Amino acid sequence: MSQHGPMARQMADLFAEDPPQPPRRTGPPSAAPMAGEPGADAPLADRLRPRSLDEVIGQEHLTGPDGAIGRMVAAGRLPSMVLWGPPGTGKTSIARLLAEAVGMRYVAINAVFSGVADLKRAFAEAERAREAGPKGARGTLLFVDEIHRFNRAQQDGFLPFVERGTVTLVGATTENPSFELNAALLSRAQVLFLHRLGAEPLSRLLQRAEALEGPLPITTEARAALVASADGDGRFLLNQAETLYAAKLAQPLEPAELGIFLQRRVAVYDKDRDGHYNLISALHKAMRGSDPNAALYYLARMLVAGEEPLYLLRRITRFASEDIGLADPQALPQCIAAREAYQFLGSPEGELAIVQACLYCATAPKSNAAYRAQKSAWATARETGSLMPPSSILNAPTKLMKQIGYGEGYEYDHDAEGGFSGADYWPEGMDPQRFYRPLDRGFEARVKERVDEWERRRQERRGR
Repeated sequence: MSQHGPMARQMADLFAEDPPQPPRRTGPPSAAPMAGEPGADAPLADRLRPRSLDEVIGQEHLTGPDGAIGRMVAAGRLPSMVLWGPPGTGKTSIARLLAEAVGMRYVAINAVFSGVADLKRAFAEAERAREAGPKGARGTLLFVDEIHRFNRAQQDGFLPFVERGTVTLVGATTENPSFELNAALLSRAQVLFLHRLGAEPLSRLLQRAEALEGPLPITTEARAALVASADGDGRFLLNQAETLYAAKLAQPLEPAELGIFLQRRVAVYDKDRDGHYNLISALHKAMRGSDPNAALYYLARMLVAGEEPLYLLRRITRFASEDIGLADPQALPQCIAAREAYQFLGSPEGELAIVQACLYCATAPKSNAAYRAQKSAWATARETGSLMPPSSILNAPTKLMKQIGYGEGYEYDHDAEGGFSGADYWPEGMDPQRFYRPLDRGFEARVKERVDEWERRRQERRGR
């Protein structure tokens, strides 16, 4: 008996024997279901679930012979893994088919509906199966859907069972694992990214549906609109197709009629999660890349999905300082004016002011000189601590301060030729620094001319 026997004996009475595995069906996707599989009254998406990994649509980069999953199956051994991808891309199907392909027990739980007790039960059952079976008995593939819903402490609970090989964990998440899963769990699991389904794989899904249910009651143009409305979600597409079949329509629908008949799909966008950060990053980089059309597209994506308009204005305002700066000093006032206009008008009228600020920033000359100057100055300030400024530029409001040299030797720049004295303003013992290096773009090119001339005159004065 192995070292895990006491745990298995302690918890054995909680579980019944494993149920018999359903027979694996063969034949084309439209074949009639066999015992243990969804019947004719099951949802279309369930009836069309792939029966082998090579039937999974749109994830060939993983399931193909040269893909990570294809290689795992060929080797007959699975590591723990996290399947990360948008909704409706096949995560659940892949997990189920992986277990079947390598001959493992398949146990599935959903983090939304499951708690610690369910996890303990699943782990104990896996321990029992391993202890009770002969040497080389099937291991357990534990599929945890929406694994990011478990908190950090609950995620830690997986670790000993994964390390001992009690279960092979396959987690599924729509959220970025780097943000939602703890480092200890990620270090023990391989992260595999599933692609959003494009038009071609979604069209293949519809072909499978039609092979089973018959032609869809829509025109060719409406079919393209139906595929586009799925937004990469295969399950959603099949649910929409099932709605069309159930309606028993007499005439095929045109795109406009289809839009009325089917509910409009809400954009996939969680304001506090990965979609939020992806789109705001895309907006920022499109403006930085001076692509006003792409910037406006991502701005529209976020506003249509319900993002707080003032949040977007704050980010665009930050952009005006970080990526434009003095290359166009009007960028920042444009953003502030947009905020005032939006607060005065509200939505939707005020959103045009946000659009104007976005387009202004996207089309303005760019400079990150102010941003780099800030970072460099802040770093130097932390390094140099509390160095005293030169006494010549310190005010002397008292007699004592004048006696100890405060203000002595100060040169009033307005009295100097050209309003520039070239005096040294740096602390004693500290070499002059150059944090701000204006670029030769837009208005900042004129600033650069002045700054370069002042620097030349200062160096002349130091060389005297």
